[in-house]
Amino acid sequence: MLYTTLEKIRAHDPCEGGWRKLLKALGKTKPDNARLSLATILESNGLDDALWCLRAVDNVDWFARRLALDFARSVEHLSTDPRVKACNDVVERFLKKKATKEELDAARAAAVAAGDAAGDAAGAAGDAAWAAARAAAVAAAWAAGTAWAAARAIAAAGDAAWATDAWAAAWAAQTKHFLACLRGWPKGKWPAMKATVTTKLAAE
Repeated sequence: MLYTTLEKIRAHDPCEGGWRKLLKALGKTKPDNARLSLATILESNGLDDALWCLRAVDNVDWFARRLALDFARSVEHLSTDPRVKACNDVVERFLKKKATKEELDAARAAAVAAGDAAGDAAGAAGDAAWAAARAAAVAAAWAAGTAWAAARAIAAAGDAAWATDAWAAAWAAQTKHFLACLRGWPKGKWPAMKATVTTKLAAE
């Protein structure tokens, strides 16, 4: 399990709505240094806020980036651009200390370019498939970005699911996976995550 405190969360300037919701759920009126699990935040505030709070957890870089990779992998099949999968492959190798930061940055730049290309195609064709492909590329790019990119990666994965009308099922699967990762950390085996959208829509 991962833990933080209200004092650490407050130091990162959370949105007022989410902050008030969390305080109310905890029965508190001000921050303190009592240990607070991310599972509790997930239960009270939902997935977005719980992921955002990763930045208020110490020594969480590997966990956050691995989670971002899972979210990106769950929708990478929506893109046929090889740069998307290649980016995720580099992130995975980086987590295993088999890729350099320079390789990671190059892979991220390539995924951004893939996203731009798919975005242009989506704009020209008004095609949901291309929109999903763009979102898959963006998710990969975020996974290769900062260690705090899990929240952004899941947002992009959510965009991909939204483009395929599978958002609700994908969001539920992502929430379930995040909770499983939390419960197993740090000693348990990292849980596998299946594709959150099963249909491959991107045009060749």
